[in-house]
Amino acid sequence: MAHPINAEVPKFVLNTLNHLYEIERKLALHGDPASIQRNVERIKETFADAQVFYEDPMGQPFNETRADLEASISGESTENLVVTEVIKPIIRIGDRNFSRVAQKGIVVVKTKTQGDAQ
Repeated sequence: MAHPINAEVPKFVLNTLNHLYEIERKLALHGDPASIQRNVERIKETFADAQVFYEDPMGQPFNETRADLEASISGESTENLVVTEVIKPIIRIGDRNFSRVAQKGIVVVKTKTQGDAQ
């Protein structure tokens, strides 16, 4: 059973989740000086209770059959691609076991090399 991409979610919800993802990513990179991560988790739980959540595809394998991502390829090879940068996360509606895409993730992918972390 095929599910439509970009299921209907109000634009303010998509924008809020995109900003929340950015905050969470910056906290992971730069540390959490004021215990903000706890508040971020509470906001995510509130959205999850309404069955709207985001998925971070960082590090996931990528191939052209993925319907939930729009990718720019970094480098020349198109084999063994992996997500190396997430510009926007995948936003889904439903529960984590069965959901539909409300917003495709926008990512940069490149070929995974032997030395790359798993």
